[in-house]
Amino acid sequence: MTLFHPVSEKDVTRAIVSGFMKQFEQYVESDLVIIGAGPSGLMAGRELALRGRKVLIVERNNYLGGGFWIGGYLMNKVTLRAPSQEVLDELGIPYEEAVEGLYVADGPHACSKLIAAACDAGVKFANMTIFEDIVIRDQRVAGVVINWTPITSLPRQITCVDPVALECTLVIDATGHDACVVSKLEERGMMKTVGFGAMWVERSEDLVVEYTGEAYPGLIVAGMAVSTTYGVPRMGPTFGGMLLSGKKAAEEALKILEGIKTA
Repeated sequence: MTLFHPVSEKDVTRAIVSGFMKQFEQYVESDLVIIGAGPSGLMAGRELALRGRKVLIVERNNYLGGGFWIGGYLMNKVTLRAPSQEVLDELGIPYEEAVEGLYVADGPHACSKLIAAACDAGVKFANMTIFEDIVIRDQRVAGVVINWTPITSLPRQITCVDPVALECTLVIDATGHDACVVSKLEERGMMKTVGFGAMWVERSEDLVVEYTGEAYPGLIVAGMAVSTTYGVPRMGPTFGGMLLSGKKAAEEALKILEGIKTA
């Protein structure tokens, strides 16, 4: 019979509170804050953390992975077009070829592997946390304002809960079609978006990766936020473009960070 080591309820509570607060304090300032823990955000975070960057991903839900968990039409298979299956190989995710150049994998397996890879690389997360606003310094994005997601479900008359701010060198908007960070800049008259176009898988994935990059000083757009920002067609339930967009977002971020360092 297994006997667990004796601890009390207060020990469990202290461990949770102290562990959370220690990490939260450490990540009040970081190299990058990524808004959105879908496939592009997770991929970007992993690539950056592997290169020694301090990365926090903010996710509004209580789970990570976005639509990568469930694939298309609530059927938990995810499809990827060549050459993005190379990411599956890199992460050790099994897949099959459906037709030439189109690969299919189990969504839960692929998503959990990507989440684990980001965690193993050193990425930290603030989930059940919503992006509320941006921090601007000298016409450059310099951080984000966040609050607890449950605040949005409270009656308006009792939601006077002030948010807090996190400072960082760069922000990556990986919030999908909502493009939450970009939309906040647009709301403030600092940039203009086009809105995503109708579905066109072949055209969309190439354009999303092509346009991934700095959309405003200090702000990089990745994944379907690119589509909303630049009017690129939506890609539907294919995920290769999102993964490769995450990789490119990391590459662009590293270039900017290196430029800031040497300036």
